[in-house]
Amino acid sequence: MQSSLIGKVEKAKVYAGERHRMQIDDLHVAFHGENSDHDVVLHEGKWRCNCDFFESWGSCSHTMALARVLEGMVPAAAPELAAV
Repeated sequence: MQSSLIGKVEKAKVYAGERHRMQIDDLHVAFHGENSDHDVVLHEGKWRCNCDFFESWGSCSHTMALARVLEGMVPAAAPELAAV
């Protein structure tokens, strides 16, 4: 492997551990739920999901799970529900 590429791989490993360097602004995720598939979107800091629960509550297990997985890089999904 070329030495410059080795350096980039090592730098990528360091960056991967420094989540504070990353901020996800827009994201689309196909979420395979237990009952059906859902489209989850983060756009301009706001979460959206096409599940029925999200429509009523403004948050759901899909958005909360993604916010937890990507913690520190995306806004929390309805903090009042996420703390439950």
